[in-house]
Amino acid sequence: KILVQAIKDAGGRPFVTDSSGAVPTAKDRGYTEEVIGAPIVPVAGINEKYFVTVPIGYKTLKEVELAGEIVSADAMVVFSHGKGHGNSGWGGAIKNIGMGNVTGNSRREIHYLAETVFEWNPELCAHCNMCVDNCPTQAIKFDDSGKLTLFTHNCRYCMHCVTACPGHAIKISEDGTRQFQEGMAHVNKACLDTFEPGRVLYINHMLNITPLCDCWGFSTLALVPDIGILAGTDIVSVEQASIDSIKVEDFIPIPLPSPLAYHPEIEGHLLKKIHNKDPYLQVAECARLGLGEREYEIVEVC
Repeated sequence: KILVQAIKDAGGRPFVTDSSGAVPTAKDRGYTEEVIGAPIVPVAGINEKYFVTVPIGYKTLKEVELAGEIVSADAMVVFSHGKGHGNSGWGGAIKNIGMGNVTGNSRREIHYLAETVFEWNPELCAHCNMCVDNCPTQAIKFDDSGKLTLFTHNCRYCMHCVTACPGHAIKISEDGTRQFQEGMAHVNKACLDTFEPGRVLYINHMLNITPLCDCWGFSTLALVPDIGILAGTDIVSVEQASIDSIKVEDFIPIPLPSPLAYHPEIEGHLLKKIHNKDPYLQVAECARLGLGEREYEIVEVC
């Protein structure tokens, strides 16, 4: 509401947008036009038929369906909650654009980039059904013989089954992690190229930084003390600074949601020690694509 009012005070006519499936239930989470002061619209129309197809040409991601409400906007504020992410270690502005500014079909294709190796080890499987219970599209199940099967038509490659498995019986190769993050970076470029220079602002909320993406529908205690809010017009530097601000030495040893665990033997960033995925891959690829600079200077604003 504060952000919406600030945009109005600056002469803008803001709206808030989310996926077509999320908007009808936004009121259940407290998001209404009366509360926030702006209309809430489905990003690609009610039936996800309002989009622009743009070529990508990255591995299996040949093209992307950019949401119509995004590409037709005059400007965009990417207001993100910084947190961990099961596919990429980190979820911030790059993830929000890559996942939120496209149709469901394109989200599925982007997630498909992570499926270079999808393995099920029956010897590690306890048949506890955690993977089945945590699949949002009922794409995974055990057949009558006890074998895990995947219905690719329904699978959106969110990898919830991988994270939910307490026996680590389902695995995805690290090549998939890199390709997923690089694919999101390519989608970011396609989306941001539709805006004139200086028309996009990035605000990362580095408060209550939790280990998993908000799409899981529950929260946990924070991994580190609250850091603040980082903002700027360079997506690369804002994301770099945000990830840099989450430090291993600030880790609060909280109980992590099963089956996540803190692995001190893994080198690198705190989120890599938890997810074993390098959170900087998406930032490096966005920089390579010319979306910004990884060097930054922080100016504190009281």
